[in-house]
Amino acid sequence: MTDIDNKDEERHRAKMAKRKAVQDAEVASKTVEKGLLIVNTGPGKGKTTAAFGLALRMLGYGKRVGVVQFIKGKWHTGEKDAFAAFGDRVVWHAMGEGFTWETQDLKRDIAAAEAAWAKVLELMADPSISLLVLDELNIALRYDYLDLDRVVGALKARREGLHVVVTGRNAKPALVEAADLVTEMSVTKHHFSAGVKAQQGIEF
Repeated sequence: MTDIDNKDEERHRAKMAKRKAVQDAEVASKTVEKGLLIVNTGPGKGKTTAAFGLALRMLGYGKRVGVVQFIKGKWHTGEKDAFAAFGDRVVWHAMGEGFTWETQDLKRDIAAAEAAWAKVLELMADPSISLLVLDELNIALRYDYLDLDRVVGALKARREGLHVVVTGRNAKPALVEAADLVTEMSVTKHHFSAGVKAQQGIEF
């Protein structure tokens, strides 16, 4: 351990006291409380995982959470089983038909996206839902399965206090502009590139 003399300790204390004053003033200046529109996008891994982390946090405060999955739906996932332990405090709708290269059926893809969006509107109107995760909505918008203006308009007009998290690559600029918080997940290194397959507990 590095030896720290009294002068070093005092300098550090004074520096941290100044920093604390700045931080406290910054926090005190934030007075708005509102439902947020959050977008997790980008080519990196972790967009849905981050959204479910927020869902878990909300559940920790006794709140109710809704999940609508636009593309995913055909395969079993650990997160769905985990959230099932919360009973009716989590409303889960996996309404996807698989990725477009799997279905190879445009009409079917559009119909599935429209059905999922109808469920979103239903949950947005439910006052018991505090957080709504719209998993892979960005993919449905990217392929024009849903009308962008209609979706963004409804999200902007959501009831006061409702938090919504949208996930998926290639978020549309109009959605990014409407959002309160946008996080771009980048790729520095990915095990898939080294031939590692999707694994239980990591990818699903």
